[in-house]
Amino acid sequence: MELTTERLLLRPWRESDAESLYQYAKDERVGPIAGWPAHRSVEESREVIRTVFSQDGVFAVTLKGEGKAIGCIGVVRGARSNFPIGEDEGEVSYWIGVPFWGQGLIPEAMREVIRYAFEDLGLKALWCGYFDGNEQSRRAQEKCGFRYFKTNENVHCPLTGDVRTEHVSKLEKTEWKE
Repeated sequence: MELTTERLLLRPWRESDAESLYQYAKDERVGPIAGWPAHRSVEESREVIRTVFSQDGVFAVTLKGEGKAIGCIGVVRGARSNFPIGEDEGEVSYWIGVPFWGQGLIPEAMREVIRYAFEDLGLKALWCGYFDGNEQSRRAQEKCGFRYFKTNENVHCPLTGDVRTEHVSKLEKTEWKE
């Protein structure tokens, strides 16, 4: 399945995306703020594609006509989420490479994923989270209609081994339709 926006093509990840994934995921400004360590090799990026990104609802973010993966966005349902949610709800997560920050690409991708989640998947609510200090992620969520829900203190991040404060936001299908 592919999703399109004015500037983007959201498509399934391919193992051949490992080089471009590594190019952006090795940057210390990308993964650690989102709760995962910077990638250390192309092979590590290839393994992440195989084990994490190769699932329904997870898309490589690419610029239309270019094909190169510059970020990731996805919606996972129910038990696959990091939050305790029902099977009729989903968690949206995303990141984009530093050269593409500040261009509105993630909110553009999020709006399409939100449409996909509510219209195509029939979900009733979407959840999103960000860690303290990740103001870009907070702003992206707000631009797309997510509203603050709660703050979780002392959240252990298994991939980075640290403890953080996480802010959770939510978007109901009924709010989105308005």
